[in-house]
Amino acid sequence: MLTVNELSIKSDTPAHVVRYYVRIGLIQPASQQENGYRLFRLQDVARIRFIRLAKHLGFTLNEIKQITQHADVGESPCDDVRKIIQHRIQENRVKIEEMMAMQSRMEQALEQWKKMPDGVPDGNSVCHLIESVGSREDMAHSDAEPRDGTDEIYSKER
Repeated sequence: MLTVNELSIKSDTPAHVVRYYVRIGLIQPASQQENGYRLFRLQDVARIRFIRLAKHLGFTLNEIKQITQHADVGESPCDDVRKIIQHRIQENRVKIEEMMAMQSRMEQALEQWKKMPDGVPDGNSVCHLIESVGSREDMAHSDAEPRDGTDEIYSKER
């Protein structure tokens, strides 16, 4: 049997991560001692390595939990794994295309800005460099979907 710290060392995973995996149900201690120490089986080292490999492939912790739950009851999770990865590949392709388009816009803007002098805000303008780029149609498209969580946070504050 292994303590959290021993499991942490053997699986090359920080102890706080091991505790988090316990808290969210990805691994379960085999027993708990009177002093509160949780004890784990040696196979939990392999489980944590599996979790890390799955995360490396882009699976979320919730998806990993579903996969391990299937395996724990003797069901093959492989069909679900294929479907999740296939979906994730499509999502990534879309994100890559969006990022490439943004990269192109940024490079074009920088080239344009190199030719422009610095400006001072005048009450109608904040930064004429940014305001010089694109059209209203471009702005409408860029507001359609937040690119990251920050846009959603700011919109909730309003």
